[in-house]
Amino acid sequence: MSVAILADTNSGIGPEEADKIGVYIMPMPFYINDELFYEGKNLTQKDFYKKQAEGARITTSMPAVGDVMDKWDELLKDHDEVVYIPMSSGLSSSCSTATLLSDDYDGKVQVVDNKRISVTQKLSVYEAKALADKGKSALEIKQYLEEHQHESTIYIMVDTLEYLKKGGRLTPAVAAIGTLFHIKPVLQIQGDKLDSFAKVRTIKQAKEVMLDQIAKDQAERFHDKEGKGCVISMAHTMNRHEAETFREEAMERFPGHKIMIAPLALSIACHIGPGSIAITSSQSFIEDMLEYDDTMDS
Repeated sequence: MSVAILADTNSGIGPEEADKIGVYIMPMPFYINDELFYEGKNLTQKDFYKKQAEGARITTSMPAVGDVMDKWDELLKDHDEVVYIPMSSGLSSSCSTATLLSDDYDGKVQVVDNKRISVTQKLSVYEAKALADKGKSALEIKQYLEEHQHESTIYIMVDTLEYLKKGGRLTPAVAAIGTLFHIKPVLQIQGDKLDSFAKVRTIKQAKEVMLDQIAKDQAERFHDKEGKGCVISMAHTMNRHEAETFREEAMERFPGHKIMIAPLALSIACHIGPGSIAITSSQSFIEDMLEYDDTMDS
C-alpha cells in the first residue's frame, strides 16, 4: 500500500528537503500588512524578520480548506492513502478543521493530532515516512504518532518582550518592568500551548534552566536518564550564532548526541520575535535526522 506523508511548513521542512526524503508540504499562509504570503514560496525567513523589524502587521492563518482538499485529492491519484500531520491542535484550529474534512474520505486520509510544532513536528514527519516505508497503513501511522504525541518537550528563551506585549501575552506595564530589569522569559511548549516556564536575567541562566529541564524531562517524563532513546534538537529565530554556541554547550551536557539546528516555525516567531533560541527533546526511533540543517533559513 502506498501512503503519502503530508505536513505543513511549521515543521521547518522546505521543498528541497521534502523532495529529498519523499514527503509533501503545505505552505503556511501569513498576512503581512493585509497581503497574503506563503511560507517557503514567496516568504523566506529573512523576508519575514525584515518585515517584522519594520513594524509590519503580521498575522497567522491556516491553509485554506480548498487548498488542503485539493492537495489530498492530488496525492490520492498516485497513492492509496494520505497521512496529514499539521501543527498542534492546541496552537491552531487547522488540525480540527482538517479532521472534519477527512470524514469525507472514507479513511483514506488520516489527520494526526500530533501536539507538536517546529523541529518536534519535523521528527514526527520523519517517523511517519519511516513507518510508511515499512509498509504501515495510514491508520497505523496515525495511531503510533498520537500514542507518542506527548513524548516531546520544547523550551524557548525569548530575547525581547516587545512581541509578547504586542500579542497581548504581556501587559504594557509588565513588559516595561521586564525590559527595565532585563528579564528574559523562558517559555515552554508541552503539546497544547505556548506558556511561561521561568524568568531569568541572563542568557547563561536561561541556558542552564533549559538544559536542566531537558535532563529532568528525559529522566522523569521519558524514564530515560541517559537520554539514549531521545533526539535533541535546537531552533532559533534569526539567532544562528547563539544557537551554535548553545549546541556546543548542550553536547558537553549530553555527550553522544548529534544536535540538529533549524529555524523556529514562523507561527511561533510571530509571537516572540527575533533573537530567541530553543532546545527540544523527543523520544524517537529515528536516530539521525541531521542530514539537513537550516533548510529554510534563506
